[in-house]
Amino acid sequence: MESDFRDHVAFYLTGRRPGSGLGPVEGLGLRPAILARYQDLTELRYDYPLVLVGDAVNGSSVISLSGLFDDMLEGAADGPDAERVRHHALRLEREMRKRVEPGSKTALSALWQGAEQALADDRDPLLADSLSRLRSSLRANGEVVDCDRDLPATLLTHIWRTAQEDKARRARSLIDRLVFKLSDILRSDDANSTDALEPDHLRASLGRGLAEEFDFGAMSRLLATARPTVALSASRRARIQRLLSTLESQTFFPSSPATGDNPRTADGVYRFVFRSCADAIDAYRERLPRLVALAKAMAAAELEIEGEYREDIHDAMFERVGGLELGPGELAWFPDYLVEIDADSMTAIDGARLTEALAAGLPMKILLQTDDLGAPPIGANGHLSALARARQTTHAAIGIGGVFVLQTTGSHLYRFRKAILRGLAFEGPALFSIYSGAGAAGDLPPYLASAAALESRAFPAFTYDPSAGPDWASRFSLEFNPQADRDWPTHPLSYEEESLQRASADVPFTFVDFLACDHRYSKYFATVPKEKWNGTMIPVPDCVTNGREGLPDKVPYVLMVDANNVLHRVIVDEKLIRESRRCREHWRSLQELGGINNSHAVRLLAGQRAAVAERARRDAEDRIAAEAPGVEISPAPESAPADTSPSSAAMAEPNRSDEPFIETPRCSSCNECIKINDRMFKYDRNKQAYIADLEAGTYAQLVQAAESCQVAVIHPGKPRNPNESGLEALLERAKPFLQPVHRTNSN
Repeated sequence: MESDFRDHVAFYLTGRRPGSGLGPVEGLGLRPAILARYQDLTELRYDYPLVLVGDAVNGSSVISLSGLFDDMLEGAADGPDAERVRHHALRLEREMRKRVEPGSKTALSALWQGAEQALADDRDPLLADSLSRLRSSLRANGEVVDCDRDLPATLLTHIWRTAQEDKARRARSLIDRLVFKLSDILRSDDANSTDALEPDHLRASLGRGLAEEFDFGAMSRLLATARPTVALSASRRARIQRLLSTLESQTFFPSSPATGDNPRTADGVYRFVFRSCADAIDAYRERLPRLVALAKAMAAAELEIEGEYREDIHDAMFERVGGLELGPGELAWFPDYLVEIDADSMTAIDGARLTEALAAGLPMKILLQTDDLGAPPIGANGHLSALARARQTTHAAIGIGGVFVLQTTGSHLYRFRKAILRGLAFEGPALFSIYSGAGAAGDLPPYLASAAALESRAFPAFTYDPSAGPDWASRFSLEFNPQADRDWPTHPLSYEEESLQRASADVPFTFVDFLACDHRYSKYFATVPKEKWNGTMIPVPDCVTNGREGLPDKVPYVLMVDANNVLHRVIVDEKLIRESRRCREHWRSLQELGGINNSHAVRLLAGQRAAVAERARRDAEDRIAAEAPGVEISPAPESAPADTSPSSAAMAEPNRSDEPFIETPRCSSCNECIKINDRMFKYDRNKQAYIADLEAGTYAQLVQAAESCQVAVIHPGKPRNPNESGLEALLERAKPFLQPVHRTNSN
């Protein structure tokens, strides 16, 4: 056993497999044990595929296939045969899911027809009745797409285009109204002009049928004496004609919605979808003068129509208006720019232009899509990994302020559809950072690869909406992250032991589990034969939390299964543990922003608890003094004044055995607990230890600190997390330290 442990430690520290006790993971088809249940996604009911509805607006423009069937069943599955219709509906849905090809867009009607024909071979009249009822209840149509490389751009473009078409209809309606009203002003003025009252003009206006019935000369003289004397001034007529020219020649809104990504359509109307920030910024700057001119024309036209335009005031005012003077209200009428960027091939220059677009507050909605989080592998120098680049970009966007930021994975895009709508409607720039999972170098489909990235905290989901409120609690959200209050989510795993007995365990899904899905990291893993599993191996989360330097006394492992669902223990290289710690720290910083395990709140609460405890102690002393007047309570020695800090006062008071505490006044300042976890344990101003933050460490570290303490003043109490691994053994080790050791002095 000792030689096996040496081999394990050697692999952990060097990545080499000495001896014959460790095996490679290459060729075994291993995947994390938690993923064993997800062998065939077509057999599952989940968010995908999606139906992109063409004739709906906003939230109803995207619906999952499962949701579509659920809606149909509400109307079709009723009465005594409801269960039969539901059963057939699920068969049809499963058949449709099997027919969705990755990377393809299929019409829902065609997909339905093909699946229905495949099921109709049964010649079952009851099945035919069910399918007919379902078909009659179908109220939607559109393209069906799966969770693949194209999904982020396809989904975002679909929702963006739906919103832009609605915006274009409203803007076009306003412009048409302004054109009609201005033209009506000119027509009214023309109708009252001298030329319009000439006999020949009047005769032409009434047509040939009535030409012999009227004396147009007499009519001309009569109308000339009765016409109003007020006519448009030459300057106003010229101004209205200029406004009409600007409104009628605008190139921002087509007369009818069109598609395509070219900068202009055949009729000269601008397009707003780009593949780089540089092109989008150049296009915006080139179009800005025409945008300003159109915005001024719309505002001036409103004043002209209401008769409120004053040349002595408004001429100078509109002359001064430029691009910088346009506020969000004016810009909100105009289309937003959609920029789709491939993060895997993004250069430093591309990153700089992206930051420029966000910092300048340009009306751009930017999709930053990452397909491969695993490259370059650990140890590749001189490269910024895709994961680091995504973190850097989103953090910079949040730091700029005034930028809507959404980060998620392809697996959760459908759940974030409302947040996507908010981001597209946001009056300012928005950044959508999305990991598709399509470039993962493993056997997982994009849906599972992207879900694993979110689950493992490698690519957590969050939204930052500056318009949601004045503070972080309103603006920042960690919604849809599983078990967001933990470092790593845990899931139950059931398996069969060699004795054919059923066993179960709660298994965490960590950053190491995510990397284990990528064959490029195979060299950082080694399998251990079943007969050599022993107590010198610990789960990865325990090792990540431990943080001890030097030779380890235990080696971390993850649970994986092969193609036959045989369970394996796989030990891990130290490099992956370091990366996991970095991942955990990044996740903890997001937790703080989201108000979870916030260190400021924890510190404030600890101080309040300490103040309450101190008041209770003083009240107890007052009661003792009142009940026994002859007894004096000795003050603290002058040579060693008591620490009055809240933390020290709280830790010095007597504690119940189920609450961890340190007898701070008896601490010998040996530094052992600080070495174990300097966030959980800290020194007060007298350089004596107290528990600063219980959330910063584990129960295992509390027990280890108690065992290491030279004067036995650390009492671990009872564990706060009932799901922490190895609790039974830890509680046994903690028993000698649960209560203080009371010592008496004899003279």
